[in-house]
Formats: sequence, C-alpha cells, structure tokens
Amino acid sequence: MAFVRHSGVTVLDRETAYPSYILFTGADGITRLIDLDGDVVRQWEYAGVPPRLIDPALNGGRLGDVGVQLSDSGDPRGGIYANGTVGQVDWAGEPVWEWGREAPGGAARQNHDWELLPNGNRLLLVTVPRVVADLGDATVGDQGLYEVAPDGRIVWQWLAGDHLDELGFSEEGWRALRRTAERDPGDPWGYLEMNSAKSLGPNRWHDHEPDGVFHPDNILVGFRKANIVALIDKRSGGVVWRLGPYFDEDDGAQHQRINVHKVPRPLDQISGQHNPHMIPVGLPGAGDILLFDNQGGAGYPPAALGIYAGSRVLEIDPSSREIVWQYTAEDSGLPPWTFFSSFVSNAQRLPNGNTLITEGMQGRLFQVTPDGDVVWEYHSPYLGYGVAGEPEVRETRVPGVDRLTRTALVYRAQAVPFEWVPVEAPDPQGEL
Repeated sequence: MAFVRHSGVTVLDRETAYPSYILFTGADGITRLIDLDGDVVRQWEYAGVPPRLIDPALNGGRLGDVGVQLSDSGDPRGGIYANGTVGQVDWAGEPVWEWGREAPGGAARQNHDWELLPNGNRLLLVTVPRVVADLGDATVGDQGLYEVAPDGRIVWQWLAGDHLDELGFSEEGWRALRRTAERDPGDPWGYLEMNSAKSLGPNRWHDHEPDGVFHPDNILVGFRKANIVALIDKRSGGVVWRLGPYFDEDDGAQHQRINVHKVPRPLDQISGQHNPHMIPVGLPGAGDILLFDNQGGAGYPPAALGIYAGSRVLEIDPSSREIVWQYTAEDSGLPPWTFFSSFVSNAQRLPNGNTLITEGMQGRLFQVTPDGDVVWEYHSPYLGYGVAGEPEVRETRVPGVDRLTRTALVYRAQAVPFEWVPVEAPDPQGEL
C-alpha cells in the first residue's frame, strides 16, 4: 500500500514568517538544520532527544555545536532506558564532550530533555531504575534530574519518586498510580513519564519578588502521564508551584466549547502536555508559561477528553493561572481535530511574536502569528520504522508500536538564530 503525504515546505510567507534556521531529528535518526525553504544546511548522524543547537553565549563563543545522544545503552527495555551516552558535537560532527559511562549503572539514560546551564554544567533528565516505596516493592523506572559538571561529576540530583506526596494526587489517583506501577513496573516510558525540564532563568516575577517561588535557578518540569506541571525549588528540592493534575470541573475537560476562544480565562484540563517552559526575557510574553497541550489520554485517574478533541498550544500567566493566549486549529479556520498530536510535540515563542509549533506525531513543523495565521509549514520527508522492543529499530529513536510501521515523527524542533552557526545567513528574499 502506498504511503502518500505532504512533504517539505507547503507554506512560506516571507514577509510575516520569522526568519531562522530550524533544527530537528527526523524519524530516520539523523539531526538536520534546515532553512525556511526546507533546504538542509547541515546534518549530523546522531539523534537528539531533543537535539539542541547550543547558544554560543553559553558555549565559550563556539558556533554550531549541537547536543545529541551519542550511543545506545543496549538495554532491551528501550524507551527511557535506551540511551548510553549523551554529548556535544561540533559543526563537523566531531564529539567535544561525552557523558554516560561514568553514570550510575554505566549509562546516562538521558531522555526527553537536557539543558546547558549558565555555570557550564548540564541539567539532564534521566531514568533511575529503583524501588519507590510509595508504589510498592517492584523496581520501576523512576525519573529525575542530574546536574553534571564538565568533568562528569554529578553535583546535584532530584528524583520524582521522593516527591510524589507533593504532586496533589487524590485517593483515587493514588490507587490508579499504584495499579499502573504494579501492573507494568518495566514500562519503557516510566510511570510518570517526565518529559521536560527547564530552568526558569531571569524573569519578571523574580524581579518583583526576589524571595518568591520563581527564582531563576528553579526548574519547571512536566509529567505527561500525570497531567502535572511542577516547579522544583533548586535549593530545597521541594515542589513549590504546580498546575494539575486536577482542574475545576466547572471549567470542563472538553475545551471545544462555546466561547472558549476568549482569553484570558481560567486554565482548564491539560492532558499529556509537553515542554512547559517560561518564555525568556526579551521575547513577547516573557514570564508566561508556554506549553503544548496534547489533549492525549493521560492522568491518574484518566482525564475526560473532548469528543472532537484536538491539541492546543497554551500561554499561561503563572500568577493568575489563566490562559492568556492559545492556538488551536480553529484559530486557522479549521476543525479542532485537524491539529492533533497525542504525544511528543513542542511550541517555541519567536522574537516577532510568532510561535514555532512541532506537531510531532505528524512530522509537521509550522509557524503561526498571534492571530493563528500559518505563515510557514514544513512536513518532514524523513521516515523511519518502529517496532516495540527491537534494538535495531530503537537506534532510530522512533517510539515502538506493535507492528512494523513507517512514521515521519519529530519529537521537538528548535528555531535557531542565524548568528549561532558558522555559515552565511540566507538572503531574506530567498537567495543565498
């Protein structure tokens, strides 16, 4: 049976789209940097979860270095256990830093997120197989954070299983959580599936209240399976601010309702969300939290979802906990279900107020204006295969499914400023 789909750039409004390069790992396991015409500027024979081109200001002025995964752990469980070593490669693809063999258990087990910190250390989201007393006697894939110094030392760590009582689960939620851990302790994606970790950085909330919870060093994390966004106090390790897992029933779980396009309004049920992060200083919306709300099945107990559900991108004021901007397919004049990714995906605010969105399940990357107009759209042509638990397929970093399938999946894309790489920027009219 033929596999027919859009491929490459399908929309480009040069006057309105924000000009940048775009970095992503294709389903074929190769990381590519493309321009807005879809032309490949550079590629690296490594996958990243996510790949990230590093800000030269944090990297000694070096241009074109990329953070990726460098080797497989060989763990037959795959998923969050699969990564052996992570590192940084230069523009030519030569490793300049690698870590993992010295990690507990002999593998980094980094997954879902990482960050190069201003102090030169790296914040890594990792998996730690261990017994979590609150969940029973079985060894589960607990997820947490390591801060790793350039010499490989772990200088700070945080484990989710030590803080479950701070996440707001109801009695029914605790029962559902424990059933999940007991039923499948070897779940290759973890009982919480922590899928993001980002330090806040300088922000207006801390400027106005230096002793408040929004200290620049504090870390915002997301738990996909629990419908929780949580802020970790870097000093104490405690959860000091949280969205979810439950929301006022009056706000409803089905976000396709009359007048839900109106903002600001109270945040309603998020479900399976990805990459909550605080919009950095200097960008429109700075200090608000931007996230991709997948509206995929998740929650302890599971959240009710809309019959006509689609995904949405939300910008949330962390003080009022209100939605102050959103994007759904309806903002582009389309039915809500035409924009949907039940897992993976991302959103990134751009300097001109546009937002780069990764509709990951579809391999679709696109840029929207604040009013929802699609001004750039790209469908990844790079396909890969996935079979659950097969090591030779895990190397492509494609999530497993029950049968051999072909996918264009993209986990997370990054808009990259031209000045971060050692090549001449493209001409704004499209000529290099």
